[in-house]
Parts: sequence; structure tokens; C-alpha cells
Amino acid sequence: MRIGTGLNYSGGFAESVADVVALEKAGLDIAFVPEAYSFDAVSQLGFLAAKTERVELASGIFQIYTRTPSLTAMTAAGLDFVSGGRFTLGLGASGPQVIEGFHGVKYDAPLGRTREIIDICRQVWRRERVVHDGKHYQIPLPADQGTGLGKPLKLINHPVRERIPILLASLGPKNVALTAELAEGWEPIFFHPEKAADVWGASLAEGKAKRDPSLGELDVYAAPALAIGDDVDHLLEQVRPLVALYVGGMGARGKNFYNDLAVRYGYEAEAKQIQDLYLDGKKDEAAAAVPMELLRAISLVGPAGYVKERLAAFAEAGVTTLNVSPLQPGREARVAVVSKLKDLIG
Repeated sequence: MRIGTGLNYSGGFAESVADVVALEKAGLDIAFVPEAYSFDAVSQLGFLAAKTERVELASGIFQIYTRTPSLTAMTAAGLDFVSGGRFTLGLGASGPQVIEGFHGVKYDAPLGRTREIIDICRQVWRRERVVHDGKHYQIPLPADQGTGLGKPLKLINHPVRERIPILLASLGPKNVALTAELAEGWEPIFFHPEKAADVWGASLAEGKAKRDPSLGELDVYAAPALAIGDDVDHLLEQVRPLVALYVGGMGARGKNFYNDLAVRYGYEAEAKQIQDLYLDGKKDEAAAAVPMELLRAISLVGPAGYVKERLAAFAEAGVTTLNVSPLQPGREARVAVVSKLKDLIG
């Protein structure tokens, strides 16, 4: 398994870059730059490309609604160029609260749009004259919808690669099937190794049955919290607020993908309680309601022997990359724990 990590989107970018530079020397394989509704990820990825030499870089994630498909492809090609072929295009739908609430764009047809965006991106990277007549995107724009002056164009520059890896962040059955069919990588959130097959197995099989063999095997990116040691269990408490935020606050009642995932994991009553508390403004109580059993399952926290057992469980569930969040404070501690994890992976 490879080791990755994500940068903090809420601040401390300079410190995070210094962390990545140090972690690269310790063997980090890939670094993700999120976007959410913070600073854009593109400028930060370009900066990170200039500060690193070997580590792969990924958007984690670009929302599919906020850039045209062609601009998404151009941006990916540009980032792949400035990084010397080290970029992975992470895409996802985000959610209605961000897309409609911050960007003012209608949140609709995530599956259809994702399928069309992937097709358009790969045309751009192959330097074909882009022609796409889809339900959601028409390129060139039909004459009756514009000036009539649009014509098929191809990318001026020659990309470093004509196939930049695409990673999709997806959770729902149809989204996961689409990912397994079309993408090089899949990034689920709160990955539970023992329950992954029950929740996603059928969808993955459905998508892989339609998969182009030239795409290779699907890379699976899990994102566990990480702490290795004999006295680190208390650090799991740091994971509670994040799980509560997503399960409780990332959406409304009846429209929260992360709450749905907790239900599918078998925590229906707990998911309802977390959401009710969170939406009532009781965030600390919501965090306290997150089951410890779930926190342990989705994390790599404990003595080295225990973590090695959990690594085997993640590997058995198909995980190829661990996009870890070190819990111990300080750069030295973060570098040390990634080095320990690399040793355990072998």
C-alpha cells in the first residue's frame, strides 16, 4: 500500500507545505489538496509542485459544478506539467449546501455530469478537437444557444500525459459503480474495512464489469486517522468532531450522504441521534454520540501490532493507498509516524 496525506483546508498552508516536504523525504507517496469553500486548490497545488520533487499531488477534490469540463481538463494538464507528471485529478460532486449555497449553481445530475466530464477531459488530454453532444454539456455550443461562432478546438499545449489519472470521491451505489467503470481511483470517506464489501461490493462489481481493461485495476484510497504507540487511544477523541460534522451537519435531514453511509454501516439510531444533536446546535454532544466502535474501525490508532493487523484488514478490503491524517501534534511526530507506518507496510 502507498501512503498519502491531505492538507488542512482551513489554514496553516505554509506549515502544511513544510510538512509535505518533510514527509516526502520520509517516503510519502501522494499529497491531497482539498478545496471545499476555502482557498482554491489549484494555486496551492502549483505552489506545492514547486516545493516538492517526487511526491504525487492530487486535488482532493475539485467540485464538478464549479469549472467547465474543458477548464477542468486544462487545469489538470497544467498541474501535471508543472509537477512533471505527478498530478492526479480528484473530482467529486460535493453537496447542495456548498454548490448552491456558496457557488450559486444548481446541484443536479451528479452522475450524468461526471460521466460527461470524464469523456471531455480525456478528449482534451489526447489533443483531439473537442466535440461532445451530451445531455448536460454541448461542445461546441450549438448555434441556437449562442453566437453560432463556436468551432471544435484542441488543446494548444502538448500534455505531459494523454491520460492523467482520475480519482472520484463517491459514496452512493450508483456513484461507486460509475467510479469503478470509468476512473483510475476511488476515494470513499470513513472507510470501514469489515463492512466495505457489504456496502459497496455489488456497486464495485457492477462498474468493474463495464470497465475498460486499459484503465488497469481500480486504486482504492482510504483515509484513516493515524497514531502508532502504546498510549495513543485518547487521540481517537480528535476524530469525533469530524465524523459528527459530516454525519450530523453536512446536509439536511433526509439529504445527507454521510449520514446515509453511517446507516448503511449499521448505525441507524446513532446516525439519527448525531444528526438531531448537530442540527440543534449541540455539536459537542453530537461528537460524544459517535460510537467508539466506528471510530476504531475507520482509523489506524493503537500499538504497532494492532495497527499492523488493521493494515491487513484494509488490504484485504482492497485498499491500495492510505491517505492518513496523523493525530500527534508537531512536524517531527507526523514524520515519525509516517515512517513507522511505512515500516509496518514493508
